[in-house]
Amino acid sequence: MTRITFQKETVKEIQQKLSEVYIAGNLRLVRRISVLLGIARGEDLVTLLITWKITRQTAYNWLESFVEKRWEGLPDHKPAGRPARLTKSQKQELYEAVQAGPEAAGYSCGCWNSCMIQEWILQKFGVLYNRFYICELMRHLGLSYQKARFVSDHLDEEARRKWLQEAWPAILAQARHLHLPIFFGDEVSFAQWGSLSYTWAPKGHQPEVQTSGIRKGYKVFGVIEFFTGHFIYQGTSERFNSESYEEFLKKVLAKMDGQLILIQDGAKYHTSKATREFIEQHQDRLIVYQLPSYSPDYNPIEFLWKKVRTKATHNRYFAEFAKLTQSVEDALALLSTQADEIKCLMGVYVKELSDPLSAA
Repeated sequence: MTRITFQKETVKEIQQKLSEVYIAGNLRLVRRISVLLGIARGEDLVTLLITWKITRQTAYNWLESFVEKRWEGLPDHKPAGRPARLTKSQKQELYEAVQAGPEAAGYSCGCWNSCMIQEWILQKFGVLYNRFYICELMRHLGLSYQKARFVSDHLDEEARRKWLQEAWPAILAQARHLHLPIFFGDEVSFAQWGSLSYTWAPKGHQPEVQTSGIRKGYKVFGVIEFFTGHFIYQGTSERFNSESYEEFLKKVLAKMDGQLILIQDGAKYHTSKATREFIEQHQDRLIVYQLPSYSPDYNPIEFLWKKVRTKATHNRYFAEFAKLTQSVEDALALLSTQADEIKCLMGVYVKELSDPLSAA
């Protein structure tokens, strides 16, 4: 093939045309223009022929037509017959590919979008869906467009499995047998610079929220009771440490009668020597269990903290620390009167956490 050099403007034009035929769902033109784009970019011709399953002569013909007639040489009719559709097994393979992520599929990014999925389906199965149908197809397969979350790479899956299948059922049985409350405990800090969230706004005008940039936070200890949704909390502007944690536990014990079960994570001030001594001194009242390391998703109070942020800090400006404190306290006070809502926030998660609840 004679060496042909494409100008940058021509390459951009071909790219734009490829996007248009992808949207139109015309597989014949997608193949043709993809080959032209590959040639324009200087990609290996043999690889293009294998990828698009065409002969060398076909590639020559397409290139010659483009050079002589530009887009006028393209067929403007769609192929007759019903468009191809994915089989049941192909849909399952697509589901597994989306679940595994684009990097596993050979892409150099970590986020799927409709165009990438459209391209993957075409390359894998030779089926071209309209890009706007891809979203509907994803929903039909039980997939949704979600924001990812961080999960520690230090997770001990065996410890997490034992918690779900052994530790939690045993704790639940113990509580029911002894008629003890189960408290899930945790701490959170609400920053004075606020927090951002989605909201409705005019198109083309991203919502702006003022921020002071002050790196100061209002800290809150909290526990929620599994069976009743009872919520006990204590705010502070001081640092989290063993002393402040012990003071909070004293408050919890003062508000409750008899023994109680406390489930906590592995924060340093939860497991420090001073805290361990405090728990030992109050072993007649406190039965403490540790969640698996790096498992905040196993603590249902995390849902409550999200609710507080929504009510108190999302998209809000706090020029003064006192205003932040008041906003958080108002949200906490309101939630403390809504045991049913707290049970709902917690119960959905814990039902997923363990099967014994469904038998309760």
